[in-house]
Amino acid sequence: MNLYWGDLHNHCGITYGFGSLENALAAAKEQLDFCAIIGHAMWPDMPERTEELEFLVDFHLKGFAKLRNNWEGVRDTVKAWNVPHEFVTFQGYEIHSSEFGDHHILSTSDELPLIQANSPAELVSSLAPLSVIAVPHHVGYTPGYRGANWDAFSESISPVVEVFSKHGSSMSDSSPYTYLHTMGPRDSRNTIVSAIQRGKRFSFAGSTDHHAGYPGSFGDGRVAVLAAEKTRESIWEALLARRTYAVTGDKIACHFTVNGAIFGSEVNDTGRRQLLLDVTACDGIEKVTVYKNGIVWNIVNGISGAGLKTVRPAQRGTYKVRVEMGWGESKDGFKWQGSARLDGGEVKSVETCFRGQSVLAPSPEMRENPNINALDNRLISTSSDGAEWTCTTFKNPSTLHPQTAALIFEIDGDVDSRLSVEVNGQTFAYTIGELITGSRSSHLQPYNSEAVLFHRAVPEHEYRFQGEWSDEEKETDCDAYHVEIKQWNGQYAWISPVFVKA
Repeated sequence: MNLYWGDLHNHCGITYGFGSLENALAAAKEQLDFCAIIGHAMWPDMPERTEELEFLVDFHLKGFAKLRNNWEGVRDTVKAWNVPHEFVTFQGYEIHSSEFGDHHILSTSDELPLIQANSPAELVSSLAPLSVIAVPHHVGYTPGYRGANWDAFSESISPVVEVFSKHGSSMSDSSPYTYLHTMGPRDSRNTIVSAIQRGKRFSFAGSTDHHAGYPGSFGDGRVAVLAAEKTRESIWEALLARRTYAVTGDKIACHFTVNGAIFGSEVNDTGRRQLLLDVTACDGIEKVTVYKNGIVWNIVNGISGAGLKTVRPAQRGTYKVRVEMGWGESKDGFKWQGSARLDGGEVKSVETCFRGQSVLAPSPEMRENPNINALDNRLISTSSDGAEWTCTTFKNPSTLHPQTAALIFEIDGDVDSRLSVEVNGQTFAYTIGELITGSRSSHLQPYNSEAVLFHRAVPEHEYRFQGEWSDEEKETDCDAYHVEIKQWNGQYAWISPVFVKA
C-alpha cells in the first residue's frame, strides 16, 4: 500500500467561483496525486429571495445554471485529465442543504449525470447504479444552518467526512482553526467528536473548499489515502474502505493500527487492544494525542528545540529544512525563480508547499477572472544535490494569514553540509550546523521587501515518532480510537478511527 495525496472538494469558475477548470487541474497535478473539481449544483431548501438576501440567492442561482449548461464539457475535461499512475481525477458536484448540511457527490463514472434532488440521500439513490458517495463538509456549523445532521447521517453513502478546510476544523469546539466565515461559528453538537460519541462510523478527510481554482493550496486542507496504486479504481476502493486521514497542509505520513487493523477499519474485540503508531512528520512533532471515543486517552509531548544541543559536531543524520519565500507588498504577485544546491550531503526528497490566492466565497465587488490563479508554481527538477523551482507569492492578507510559498528539503548530511539557495539572482547559504541553532532570514530589498526564510533544521528524532499502547477496558459496544498529530509549526494531522467492536 502507498500513501497518495489529494483534494476532493474545491471550486473554480465552472459555477460561482473563479479561475478556469484547466488551470485548476494543472495546479492540482503539480503537488497532488488526485483531485475532484466540484461544481455547485443545487440548494433545494435555499432561503427565499429578499432584499437582504438578494446577492446570496442570485449568485447561487446563476452558478447552478452555469454548471448545468456546461456540464458535459466539464465532465469531458475532468475525464481527459485522468491518467492512471500519473494523476487521478473524479467526477463530482455539490448539493447544499440547510436541513442535511452540504455534501459533495463523488463518482468514478465519467457519465455522471447532473440531476436535482431534495437531499443528499435522495441524490445518491437517484444516481444508482453508478458508484457514488456523498461527503459531508464544514459539518460544524449550526444544526439547520448547513451544518451536519447526524440524525440523518448514513455510513452507507458517506464513508468519509471532511473534517478540515478553509472553513476551519470541525473536530471539536475546542479544536484549533475555529470557524470565522460569515456562515457562523462551530456548534459542539455538529462536531466530529460529537458524531463519534453518537456511534457514527466514518473516516476523516481534509480538502480546501478553495473557490479560486487552486486545489491543494497549502494550509487549507488535504486528504491522505492508503491505496494499492495511483489509479481511479484503487483510490476509490480506499475511500470506500475508509483508509483516509486529514492534514492541514504538510504531508505528514501516518500509519496507525489497532490489533493490526489500519485506520478506518472495524475489528472484533479480543480483550486486549494493541495500538501502534508510526509518524514521519514534516517539522518537529510537538504533541501526539490519542483519543478513545472522542475523549483524550493518552498524550505524548514532543522534544523541544533545547534537545538539539545534544547534536555533536560532524554527526551524520537526516534533517528537514524548510525554505520559505514571500512577504513584501506585491498584491499582483511576485515571481520567484529558485534553485538549491547541497554540498556535503544528499537531498533525499523535496516537498512543495505552494498556495493559490485565497478565495472562500464570492463577494459583490469580485468579478469573473479565469486567470486568477494561473500561477507558474512548479518543481522543475530535483536531484541528489539540489532542486529548481518557480513560484509566485503575494502580500500576506493580514499579519496572521500567510500567502508565502515553501519547499521542504529532506537532507542526509552533517553539521558541515551546506544548503545554498539562489533566488532571483541572489544567493543565501547556511550549514546544517548553523540552522540547527535556529532560523535565518534575508531580504531582497532594503525595506518592506520580499524575503527568504531558512527555517530551523529539524533532526529526524524530532519529526519521527513511534508509539505503542495497550488497552483492555471496553467502554462501549464499539470503541473508537483516533489520533491527532500537532507539529511545532502549527500543522496538523487527524488520523481516522479504528473501530473495535465488542
